Amino acid sequence: MSPLAVVVADTHIPRRARLLPRGLTPYLERADLVLHAGDLMDPVLLGELTAYAPVEAVQGNLDPPGLPETLEFGFGGVGLAMIHDSGPKRGRRARMGRRFPDARVVVFGHSHIPFLEDEDGLMLLNPGSPTDRRRQPRHTFALLRAEEGEVRAEILPL
Repeated sequence: MSPLAVVVADTHIPRRARLLPRGLTPYLERADLVLHAGDLMDPVLLGELTAYAPVEAVQGNLDPPGLPETLEFGFGGVGLAMIHDSGPKRGRRARMGRRFPDARVVVFGHSHIPFLEDEDGLMLLNPGSPTDRRRQPRHTFALLRAEEGEVRAEILPL
């Protein structure tokens, strides 16, 4: 089975929720990696997530200082990049491709709008939010699998 990353963003704990939803736990228990694309708000959450798997996280606009603004790393033979705010939808693909030329996948958050698009060798993935759906019909998160350069992702409701 290919390595599994659980992808979350915009958890806003404790402002929007006190805890992560219980529906996320079975996925976290199977995770090889947890990605948090910013706005966790309380750094204690990183420790809680690390109990399940290693965590990579970037700083959101509501986070205290300490996390990097961007990250670039490999996962399952695939180049990944993370940023909290990818900017406006218009021009996003070209902008992220220029900013992260070695990435096969760019994970971002900020809008709370789930988004998955894989075109021209670049996957853009916003998992939405598992705790603050704003105007979206459901709370969401994403799963990302990568192995030997192949990658697939899905956004799941909670």
